Amino acid sequence: MIRAAGAVVWRLDDERPLVAVVHRPRYDDWSLPKGKLHDDEDPAAGAVREVAEETGQSVVLGRRLGEVDYVVPPSAGSRHGPKVVEYWAARATGGRFTGGDEVDQMRWLPPERAAELLSYPWDRIVLSRFVAVPATTATVLLVRHGRAGSRSEWGADDRLRPLSDLGLRQSEQLRIRLRLFGPQRVFSAPRVRCVETVRGVAEDVGTKVVEDERFAEEGYWADPATGRTLLLDIARHDGPAVVCSQGKVIPDLVRTLAANSPGGQLELGEEVPSRKGSAWLLSLYRDRLVAADYYPPMA
Repeated sequence: MIRAAGAVVWRLDDERPLVAVVHRPRYDDWSLPKGKLHDDEDPAAGAVREVAEETGQSVVLGRRLGEVDYVVPPSAGSRHGPKVVEYWAARATGGRFTGGDEVDQMRWLPPERAAELLSYPWDRIVLSRFVAVPATTATVLLVRHGRAGSRSEWGADDRLRPLSDLGLRQSEQLRIRLRLFGPQRVFSAPRVRCVETVRGVAEDVGTKVVEDERFAEEGYWADPATGRTLLLDIARHDGPAVVCSQGKVIPDLVRTLAANSPGGQLELGEEVPSRKGSAWLLSLYRDRLVAADYYPPMA
């Protein structure tokens, strides 16, 4: 199986989204930016890398746009067979295109014109997923803290229980993954294990971790509506935000927001997973959840 990743790269032009399409002279085709993953590469990181290589654009990832699969024919070269490509919406934040042997042209086009130019039906499917939701969504990365050892073996105040060695590794992996989504603000339940999980993210951003009891289990369940209101208020401000919370808070937050999605159409399944070291990427538009993507822990 050939694994690849790519993105619908977009920017605003007079409040209208334009998307990037690229021309590959080897195949004389027009496609969305994408490419093969390196061994054991995180697909999200691979999407950002491939976009930079093909378009020269730095990007901030947003919602996941799903996968497409097709068969690469033997005539295409040495690597052929079944191929799976995972895509994201990706907002361009800067850069300059320089043509080369792999990609010699890039165009910024309205989505409807891009769809007409794209050579392959699977690219048009991905583009249709992109236009189904407004491009200018707000992003909240809802993180569960990493592993912190056994509560029963911790003899002190549980609020002070720190991350274990595994939890520290998870926090470093989250630090690398979350930067792909361009966080600008960091919030946390006032629990040592929660703050430790996202402290590295805050250091990368050059900000402090803002602690709020309403993201802790005791504070949230004392008044769940207030906790949800706080998260929506965070989403309204400019820039993606990280919020680190606990396992008895995150599923209720996600499920309640999904129930209030436009038409209540956002399906999450019977369970809302929230493993330690995991994250939900919540995409909101006008205080309504329009997409929710779960990222399981990397360790």
